[in-house]
Amino acid sequence: MELLHYLRLIRKGWPLIVLSLILGSVSAAVLTARTPPTYVASITMMASGTVKESDMSNAFQSGALSAQRITSYASLLTSRRMISKITTPADVDRLQSAVTAEVIPGTVFLRATVVDSDPVRAAQAANALGDGFPRLVDQIERPTPRSRPSVKVTVVDRATVPHVPISPNPLANQAVALLLALLLALGVLVLRDRLDTTIKTIEMLQETSHTSILGIIGYERDAGRYPLIVRETGHSSRAEAFRSLRTNLQFIGVDRPPKSLLITSSLPGEGKSSTSVNLAITLAQAGWRVVLVDADLRRPRIPSYLGIEGGVGLTDVLIDKRGLSDVIQTWGDPGISVLPSGKIPPNPSELLGSQGMLTVLTQLTQNYDMVLVDAPPLLPVTDAAALAAVCDATLLVARYGKTRRENVVRAGELLTSVNARLVGAVLNFTPAKIGQYYGYGYGYSSDVKTPVNA
Repeated sequence: MELLHYLRLIRKGWPLIVLSLILGSVSAAVLTARTPPTYVASITMMASGTVKESDMSNAFQSGALSAQRITSYASLLTSRRMISKITTPADVDRLQSAVTAEVIPGTVFLRATVVDSDPVRAAQAANALGDGFPRLVDQIERPTPRSRPSVKVTVVDRATVPHVPISPNPLANQAVALLLALLLALGVLVLRDRLDTTIKTIEMLQETSHTSILGIIGYERDAGRYPLIVRETGHSSRAEAFRSLRTNLQFIGVDRPPKSLLITSSLPGEGKSSTSVNLAITLAQAGWRVVLVDADLRRPRIPSYLGIEGGVGLTDVLIDKRGLSDVIQTWGDPGISVLPSGKIPPNPSELLGSQGMLTVLTQLTQNYDMVLVDAPPLLPVTDAAALAAVCDATLLVARYGKTRRENVVRAGELLTSVNARLVGAVLNFTPAKIGQYYGYGYGYSSDVKTPVNA
């Protein structure tokens, strides 16, 4: 499952990967074009003893001496004493940093290389080393001016002018740049995924909310324009998802079935009101006597969804200006009873937590099979928590890719603090592929338009 998750992450983030590869390739090309070419010229020298070949004992000692001295000669070749003999005092530091010397393992051969941006100058400097170094060794190895040196250095291969630069290497630069760009893009994708705490799987919502998932409401392109499902001939996957939610609600609390269900969310914009309306429609289709209460006294949405007048409603009942029978409206066929919010009061929390609200809920549960209460979000205000304490059950709505795990955790803590009964959660606006993965939308097309039938 973890590998599958990363593969989906790569597939989803392919534009970033492609962009990173393009930028990496362009950067490598620019860097290669702006980097001056570098050439290398090399010369090979050999250290040998100066004894006669007829004297085998001395010849062996001389060979051993040459092998011992050759390592020291490598350091001598790159010393300031040597470099100063082949160049001007002002150029000693530059040339010394450009010269390297190495001993060919297992031999008495010494190879010197000179790196320069000018191939001719590199070859000239290397040959100058070949000319001057044997003389320097001769001076050092000769104990007295008239004595014979024990070791002499001979040039084996002189340097030639190089024609191909060793750097920059366009292919190597492109390969390194593309690899770094790919690693950077993958790192950004993984880091963004780790830092993203939004709910994107059923397992994540279930683990965070510590409750069952009762519904997966899929995203439909026309849901914003047509928020209500088709009540009689609906064949969209969204309509079927609400029927599945209705079925799941019938099996919760067999011993103590809820009569009043509070529907809320962590924050605004997660689809709690549209869920309330469509759930009421599907319950009414199944023959339930349903009343939908708009208890969001701050931003009521039910009247706009159903196309009804919401100026008189719950607020008027709570302040004893109207009776329930005077403000409840009937919408559609087979008929849903709707209690609008009424005028927005200055003290919604006090009204919803009052004894009058408890009395309203008691009367509604006696007259209807199910009371659906559309409440404000839990985190911004305390209205929903106060209502959850007096309702039989609470349904928490989360929005795919928007609701954060920490918000769901905090909402659960608020419900626990008031001893509310959280019976389940709904994942809203779920992509079609996620819904199909969990077995929803079987045999239904998400392209069916669902016009409002008010």
